[in-house]
Order: sequence, then C-alpha cells, then structure tokens
Amino acid sequence: MTVLALAARRATEAITRFLPAALLLGALVVGWELWVAIRRTEPFVLPAPSRVWRAFLDNRHLLGEHTITTMYEAVLGLGAGAGAGVALAVLIASVPIARQVLYPIVVASQTVPMIVLAPLLVLWFGFGLTPKIVVVALITFFPVAISTAGGLMGADREFVDLFRSMGASRRNVLRHVLIPHAIPSFFDGLRIATAYAVAGAVIAEWTGAEKGLGIFISRSQASFRVDQIFVAIAIVALLSTVLFLAVGGLARLASPWRYLHTSTPPPHQRLESP
Repeated sequence: MTVLALAARRATEAITRFLPAALLLGALVVGWELWVAIRRTEPFVLPAPSRVWRAFLDNRHLLGEHTITTMYEAVLGLGAGAGAGVALAVLIASVPIARQVLYPIVVASQTVPMIVLAPLLVLWFGFGLTPKIVVVALITFFPVAISTAGGLMGADREFVDLFRSMGASRRNVLRHVLIPHAIPSFFDGLRIATAYAVAGAVIAEWTGAEKGLGIFISRSQASFRVDQIFVAIAIVALLSTVLFLAVGGLARLASPWRYLHTSTPPPHQRLESP
C-alpha cells in the first residue's frame, strides 16, 4: 500500500469516526440559534451562537495570551499529577501496608472540593504559577494513580512467579513485567485526567491571577457578557479535546499492540474452516 493510499484510508476512517459527532454538534448549534431567535431571549441570559462568534472575533487579540497561559498551566499540572500518580501507584502495588494505609486516604481526599482548597493554596504559595500547577496536579493525579495501580496489580501472577523463579529481582519484575502490563491502564487514567486538567487551571485562576481563561471568564461575568463566557467555555472544551487526542496519540506509540487490526481469523475459526 502506497503512502498516499494509507493516508487516504486513515483520513476516511477519521471522517467516518468523527462525522456523526460533528453533525450532532452542528444540529445543536442550529437549534440553539433558532431557539434564541424564536423565544427572543435576552443576550445576557442566553446569547445566540452568532453573537458568541462575534464576541470571539472582538476579543481574539486578548484570547490568545489567555489561552496560552491556561494551556501552559494545564500541561505542567497534568505532568506533575501524572508523575505523582505513577509514583503512588507503584508504592501501592509494591508495598501491601502502603496499600492499606494510603488507598483510603487518597480516596477520601477526593471528597474535598477543589474550589475550597484553591484559595488556601494561593495563601500558601502566592499568586504565581505554583498554586495553579498544584491545583491541576491534585485534580489529575487520582485517575492516573487508580488506573495505573489497577494495571500493576492486574498483571498475570503466574507470569510474575515464573519471572521470579528465574532469579529476577523485584526491580526487574517491576520493569519488565508489571510496568509494560500497566502502560495501557496508565494512559486510560491519563485520558480521564486530561478532561479535568484545563478546567482545573481555570478554577485555579479564579482565585487570583493576571492572565488566563479563568480571569477572562471572571471579568466577563462581572460585566454581564455571557457571550464572552461562552467563548471561553468553547476554548476550554477545544483545549481539553486537543489534550485528549494528544494523549491518545502517545498511547498508540507506547502500546501499539492495542490498536493493531488484523483480518486473520482466530485460531478456532481457522481450524473449523474446510
């Protein structure tokens, strides 16, 4: 298969995959526009999509800097949260006493609303970049830790015992058996975390910042510019989607065996065929 044919096939697969969602989104936008026009809803209650688009064009010179700031905080916080999650997962999976002590505490920590904890982080770390990264890391580390721990503890025990019987140390078992088995689970958790990373950065910016989509939303709310709020919401959704797709691409590189498609029939079907 030539490169052009392969690229054409992948483009066709992408269109087939995302076309239904795009059509549904388009239908919702059209319905939204018609609803506002028919009901004559005030813009400060529910602006029409056309008005939201005009608000984007009017503020595009400001949105670039705000978007870059929020994305920077989200990516750094996501990286810190993923690193902390992996470290905690390895500890939970490797040390039984740590699993008994830390697992309930980690679960209970997720009951604390981040909107309550964020002002305390500002008080402790100031109004700079640090509290924003900490907020995003605290939001994103939990799904990574739980998914990765499940992948580490779900490895085939017979294979682990066989590897140990061959003289492998605990570190070698972790490196050559448990971690490869947990890679798909890690990326599953990371995908979930990306859905919250950008929103976490926005929440952190509400408590005090100079730039970012959170500040843009706060200022728009104070001036009753609901159309600008919808612009920021759309950008947050777009950034989250970009992060999600980027993590999906990394997952394909790290665990390509999960995405292999083959037309070869299973062994039992080959045996039954004449």
